[in-house]
Amino acid sequence: MKNAILFLLAVVTLQNVSAQENLNELLAAGINDSKRFAEHYIKPANDGLAYGINNNWSNSAKSQKKFGFTLSLVGNATFINDEDKQFIMNTDDYENIRFKDGSVVKPVATALGHNEEDVIVEVTYDDPIFGEQTTDIILPTGIGSANVNLIPTVFLQGSFTPFKGTEIKARYFPKVEQEDVEVGLYGFGLQHEFTSWLPADNNFPVAVSGLVAYTQLNGSYNLINTSNVEGENQRVETETKTMLYQLIVGTNLKIFNVYGSVGYLDGQNETDLLGRYRVSDGILFTEEIVDPFSVESETTGVVATVGAQVKLGFFGVNAAYTIADFSSASLGMNFSF
Repeated sequence: MKNAILFLLAVVTLQNVSAQENLNELLAAGINDSKRFAEHYIKPANDGLAYGINNNWSNSAKSQKKFGFTLSLVGNATFINDEDKQFIMNTDDYENIRFKDGSVVKPVATALGHNEEDVIVEVTYDDPIFGEQTTDIILPTGIGSANVNLIPTVFLQGSFTPFKGTEIKARYFPKVEQEDVEVGLYGFGLQHEFTSWLPADNNFPVAVSGLVAYTQLNGSYNLINTSNVEGENQRVETETKTMLYQLIVGTNLKIFNVYGSVGYLDGQNETDLLGRYRVSDGILFTEEIVDPFSVESETTGVVATVGAQVKLGFFGVNAAYTIADFSSASLGMNFSF
């Protein structure tokens, strides 16, 4: 289940040992069937990651002073909804896959869920010598089998104010490699305080800002060491690109402030199964498949956040809760200079 935990870092495909052991049979069912299953299986995980990497871009509606700089360490927990742990699989939508028990429609696990019992399907394929053949496989389960109910993300963020009312932001998680998994993210944002246009002697107790931010996550997983399928350069690569647009309103006090925001997330996800795969019936027939498929999806939705910040000198702490299709809790430690 180690591979399922590593999945939380962005490897959003057939990620646990069971899934990889069945990769041969899934490809034998045909690229169309394999891709169709992967689209349903992966989509909720892509959505959860897209929301998770966009939390806590702002910890205040008030901009820093001119030439001010803030360095933040931000952690998020994105909660997994029960409805995103499974999808309804209809075998009428598949060419070569049928449930072993004769069912046509059945709920099965997504990458975020878990099949309480093994879900066995019959995969049909054509052998050039023996004709139509069938084999039984167990559909992959997800990270729910490890009792994981949230998607964690963490990153460093910096903010600089080159001129009054405008902050340039950047966030970063260095590309790290753990065994066969490599993942990293980066992002850029621009926040402008509209109330900074008011006269300098105005003591208006509320600040209003707008934010536009771009975030990109890249992950890869080397399958060679765990795949039972012969081949070369077998890997999964995933990429999530998002834009976030927010309007932020908050109090303008010295020590303690509350803030809230409403915005819109627009994301594009792509996960590719790459490399060479020699699919065989184990006797005579072998077929080589190169770069089997690419799964693309969109993540869009409204996000609303409420939060609070305490600032004592150069050090501050903020906490926030975001309501969205995947809701999240965030905590940030901020050092301002």
